[in-house]
Amino acid sequence: MDNMDFPSMKFSLYFLASVPKGEANPPKPGTKEARKYLWSYPGTTLELTHNWGTEKEEGQVYHAGNGKGDGFGHIAFACDDVYKSCEELEKQGVSFKKKPDEGRMKGLAFAYDPDGYWVEIVKRPIALEEKGFAAFTLKQTMLRVKDPKKSVEFYTKYMGMTCISEKHFEKAKFSLFFLACVKAGSTECDPKLPVLELTHNHGTEKDPEFKHNTGNEEGKKGFGHVGFLVDDVYAKCKELEAAGYSMKKAPDAGSMKGLAFALDPDGYWVEIIKRGGYDESGTPYFMEKK
Repeated sequence: MDNMDFPSMKFSLYFLASVPKGEANPPKPGTKEARKYLWSYPGTTLELTHNWGTEKEEGQVYHAGNGKGDGFGHIAFACDDVYKSCEELEKQGVSFKKKPDEGRMKGLAFAYDPDGYWVEIVKRPIALEEKGFAAFTLKQTMLRVKDPKKSVEFYTKYMGMTCISEKHFEKAKFSLFFLACVKAGSTECDPKLPVLELTHNHGTEKDPEFKHNTGNEEGKKGFGHVGFLVDDVYAKCKELEAAGYSMKKAPDAGSMKGLAFALDPDGYWVEIIKRGGYDESGTPYFMEKK
C-alpha cells in the first residue's frame, strides 16, 4: 500500500494489506495519494520494518519467536482450501513447520516466511476467492499473554476491541481469546478482517516471576508491536496513564512527534497513531520533512 524511508535513522517501512481484487487499484506506494490512502484505510495492515544493511548479513538476523519464554507466536492467513494452498506454496519453494495433516490439529498449517517467522494457514469461515478476494487474506496476529483478564481488559476497555470468541482446552492447558474491532453495538466480526489472537498457557498468571519476551529485547528482536489508529493521540495516552499503564514513548518524546508507544499488561509495545494523520502534501506528521 505504501512505503516510507527514514534516511537519518537508516530504516524503511512497508505497509501491506489484503485488498479485494475488485477494489480499485491502490495508489502507487510512496506517493501523496498512497499516504492518504494508507492513513485512512478502514482495514488492517501488516507493517514490515527493514533496517538498512541487514540484507547483506549472513544467516538469520531476527528472532522469529516461539522459543522458550517468547511471547510473539505468528501471523495467520486464511484461504478457501488449506491443502491446495499449501501444495502451491510448496511448489514455490516455501518450507513448512507443520503441514495440514501433521500433528494433532488437522487441516491447518504453519509455513516459514523468508525470516523464519511462523505463518499459520487456516480455512476461511466462508469461501471468498470466487467473490473477488485474493487466494490469501491476512487473518490474525497471535500473542501469548500471562493473565488473560488483564490483557483482554486492556484491549477491550481501552483500545476499542471486542472479544468475539474464546476457546478453552483444559487437557492441553491453554486458552485462546479472539479480539476484533467491530462496529458500535455489534459483537460480530467481518470474516474478511483480521483479529488479534491472545494465547494463555494456564498457570502463568499465578507465577509472579513469569514474563514473556516481547520481541524488542536485545538479542530477541523480531516482532515489534501492534498499532491502533485513534482520533486524538494525546487524549488516548492521558487516558491510559490515568488507568495505570506505562508509556514506552510519549507523543512528544523522541524525533517522531505525535505518535506514542504504550505498554500493555505483558509489556508488548502498542503504537498509537492519529487516524488520517497527514499534512496537505500527504506526508505523515511524524515523518522527516524534506
